[in-house]
Amino acid sequence: MNRIVLLIAAACFVASAAAQDFAAPAMLYSDKKPSYITLADGTTIEGTVKDVDRKKGLIKEIKIKDTSGKKHKLKPEEVKHMYLPPSGLANLMNAIDKLEDAQRWDENLDANKIKDGYVYFETVPVMVKKKQRTLLMQLLNPATAAGIRVYHDPYAKESMGAGIGGITVVGGGAKSYYVQRDGKPAYRLYKKTYDDEYQVLYSGCDAVLSAEDAQKWTAFQDHVNNYAACN
Repeated sequence: MNRIVLLIAAACFVASAAAQDFAAPAMLYSDKKPSYITLADGTTIEGTVKDVDRKKGLIKEIKIKDTSGKKHKLKPEEVKHMYLPPSGLANLMNAIDKLEDAQRWDENLDANKIKDGYVYFETVPVMVKKKQRTLLMQLLNPATAAGIRVYHDPYAKESMGAGIGGITVVGGGAKSYYVQRDGKPAYRLYKKTYDDEYQVLYSGCDAVLSAEDAQKWTAFQDHVNNYAACN
């Protein structure tokens, strides 16, 4: 029965995936593929992630066993960036290769790992309640990150959608993301204030500013993708 449910969920997702370019937020990670973590000092650890501890949705500690068998406990501030293999249905969601336009990739990202289904996290300065913090966040738009970087908001509420096994697969959408432009600290962008911030967020890109679906939250992913093409 569980296998049937997963197949139904997968079919629903594939049917709706054509309109989506953002990676699926991943909370669980596979031990069947290696993980790659680059520390702040440039050291790289390859191994199996055993656990990712969170507090109020934010990563607090990563436990990984490297290829030599040594165990590491890492705090977010020790990590520069990391590629983790998601498990279960999230792996299927991220493995679909719709990322053909290599010209939009941030040159610092490993496109081959992303296309192989890995999710990418990086430390980023974030404004939280008027205070700047450095957080380890999942980048959702690696293929267009050369423009505006969009990060998963662990606190985001979801629009109504069809759900199977607690996973929204069709019709759902986050009502907020964290976004970063021009290397400035990321900030929380809300669905309810999108029209107010639209002109500033996409300034300098007439194709997005004059789009027929301008200021519509349902077209946010298209706006971000088209803004990347302006740069």
